[in-house]
Amino acid sequence: MSRVDEPGRADRVDQAGRDVVCVAGDGVELAVRDYGGAGAAVVLLHGAGRTLADWARVAPLLAEGHRVLAMDLRGHGRSGDGTVPWTFEVAVADVRAVLAACGVPEAVVVGHSLGGMVAARCLERLDGTPAAVNLDGHGMGRPEQYVGLDASYVRERLGEARKFAEEAGGQPFSAEALGGVLGYQVSMGAELGVPGELMEAGVRRSLGETADGRLFLRPGRRQAAELQEAMAGIDLFALYRRVTRPLLIARALRPNPPVPGVPPWVDELMAAYVVGLRRDLDELARSRPNVSVAGVDGTHAMVLERPEEVAGLVAEFVQCARSTGRRGRAGRGA
Repeated sequence: MSRVDEPGRADRVDQAGRDVVCVAGDGVELAVRDYGGAGAAVVLLHGAGRTLADWARVAPLLAEGHRVLAMDLRGHGRSGDGTVPWTFEVAVADVRAVLAACGVPEAVVVGHSLGGMVAARCLERLDGTPAAVNLDGHGMGRPEQYVGLDASYVRERLGEARKFAEEAGGQPFSAEALGGVLGYQVSMGAELGVPGELMEAGVRRSLGETADGRLFLRPGRRQAAELQEAMAGIDLFALYRRVTRPLLIARALRPNPPVPGVPPWVDELMAAYVVGLRRDLDELARSRPNVSVAGVDGTHAMVLERPEEVAGLVAEFVQCARSTGRRGRAGRGA
């Protein structure tokens, strides 16, 4: 697979950072943007089908008081695919490789959507990770979280949704159709108050090229199916109950805008899931002192549409987590 690299006007939104390449344990090249800064280190992970370009407005705000890195997850943006299946364990190993290469092994891992799920896994698997932030990375949950709906019905619908997502991944299109793809993304961003140049930068960074010269948005078909399998197989709340270091979980307080062509039962499912998710997150916050739960006044695209709020939430949490860690170390040494 080749990748399309078009440093056009839309890419200039990201010029605050310095682009570097780190190499994973299996030789896959991982694209990283180093925003510099001083203070506690933070690494930023994007969601499925997205890229590090999503952090273009959040990262500079965090860099005012932190050392900030953003990375393209493998199979996304300008990072390689590799030959092994995409799993959370592989993603965690990639984060470890980037942090080691950049000299910040104790960085707080902050992720949005899929990246938030990876961040939570890092908190359990990376010894040096002092804390993690999961920004609306809830996946599709478990059937019992869909309040008021029969579990077997939910299980059937979730299977349909997963199949649709797998089939949609990596669909090729002609170079002539790129304008339409860009226009659709820009119009979606306009509904959320997101600058069009930022939406365009994300699309261009995601472009891949097939052997016959057509384009597609990464991840490709194989990686998209592997992502769906990985997300369906992780039990996030069991993971949350296991972690022993500070974890912040944020959820979007506003519904996503309607998507054309989505079956009517999707709205029914999402409404039921929101109720169950809120219930379970509230119980988690009450019962687990190391887990904090917050709301963000935005949709699932919070990183793009609410950069100041997201940056402030992360900065405050990192400061609190560092203070807690220092007190803990002092207590153990007494």
